[in-house]
Amino acid sequence: MKSDKQVQQDVLAELDWEPSVNAAHIGVEVKGGVVTLAGHVSSWAEKHHAEQAAQRVSGVKALAVEMDVNLPGVSKRSDSDIAVSAKNALEWTTFAPNNAVRVKVEGGQVTLTGDLDWEYQRQATGRAVRYLLGVTGVNNQITLKNAGSSKGVQSNIEAALKRRAHEDAQKVTVTVKGGDVTLTGSVHSMDERDVARGAAWRSPGVRSVTDELAIVY
Repeated sequence: MKSDKQVQQDVLAELDWEPSVNAAHIGVEVKGGVVTLAGHVSSWAEKHHAEQAAQRVSGVKALAVEMDVNLPGVSKRSDSDIAVSAKNALEWTTFAPNNAVRVKVEGGQVTLTGDLDWEYQRQATGRAVRYLLGVTGVNNQITLKNAGSSKGVQSNIEAALKRRAHEDAQKVTVTVKGGDVTLTGSVHSMDERDVARGAAWRSPGVRSVTDELAIVY
């Protein structure tokens, strides 16, 4: 099991290795496996990549993000310009029907609302606006339509976990009520937890996923 100091060193090394992140502007603190990222980044996309880099490191049990997005002068845009760009970006994607997603921008923060059928569509809309110039944050409030109770949802998820997580799937318990899924049990890393959540979201009929998985090393 890694010490907090080793986890800190590994996270710092991973941030330094990630080309889309300026690691010199990010501080890392670790306590009990909980990693806190603090500092300043120049875009929302850089903040996202820093979070992803930290989550890739083994030994990270949870992540707290206290980074600020400070846009350089050339990247600053008005909210109306960002809103127009966001709408155009969404119209050019094939993941969601036209006009199914509403966009609001305030202080560079983009809020997405609407109803979609699948989680992959919801995630794709977030990615579509994440890299737009001037964006300082993305609040994805899109909800999924209630597909109702889907026969075999639990067995579908458990089969997907076995394909993706091998022996670790035996430590994950899946509970399904209607379209709502709850995951309990334990995994060995944040990446494994993401695998479990992804498997749950990809099953037809799933409306929400509650993650109660513990990370145990």
